Amino acid sequence: STGDSWGIFTFLCAALCNLPALPALNCSEELGAGQSIQQTYDLTRYLEHQLRTLAGTYLNYLGPPFNEPDFNPPRLARVERVPSATVDLDLWRGLTDNARLAANYRAYSRLLCYLRVLDGQVGTAELRHRLAHFCASLQGLVLSIGGVMSSLGYPLPTGPAGPPAPPGAPVAPNDFLKKMDDFWLLKELQTWLWRSAKDFNRLKKKVPPAVVTLRLEARGF
Repeated sequence: STGDSWGIFTFLCAALCNLPALPALNCSEELGAGQSIQQTYDLTRYLEHQLRTLAGTYLNYLGPPFNEPDFNPPRLARVERVPSATVDLDLWRGLTDNARLAANYRAYSRLLCYLRVLDGQVGTAELRHRLAHFCASLQGLVLSIGGVMSSLGYPLPTGPAGPPAPPGAPVAPNDFLKKMDDFWLLKELQTWLWRSAKDFNRLKKKVPPAVVTLRLEARGF
């Protein structure tokens, strides 16, 4: 009957108005180690590209023989403070992921210190600007590697990288050796970035991509 239908409708409206908050499904993507590794890999490749332009400009600033394509001097013992990337590839690949990440973190922290000193010594405003921009990008890479280590549960290496030399101390006994230091700094940095790109490319294949999860959220009806 009409009265019964109206009574049922009234009951349903009252019930709906007094329902407790219902859980609603919300789909969200958790940012995990996989995405952090991908971003670090992308930044490493970007720095490789950026360094090619910077190195060419800086070597022209140093002049001959440093800007000559076939210039390949032996590395002097006095520049060993710059972290060397000249490690046997099989030995490097035999390290754990944690050990390789820690080595990358320490190396770029030290290389960044050298580059900042370099930035304060160049004589042209344009080159200083390029060096400052590269230093900012390299600082981002150090932080990004730290983020990857944290996301994988690895502790960050302890101890500050420290400046390459005490304040006011001569970097090289003469101008040629100073230029040689700069040359090897850029060369080692180039090799580190090349190897790091390979490291992160392998690492991102081992770590699964970010997982899409369903989370329940209490919302009012």
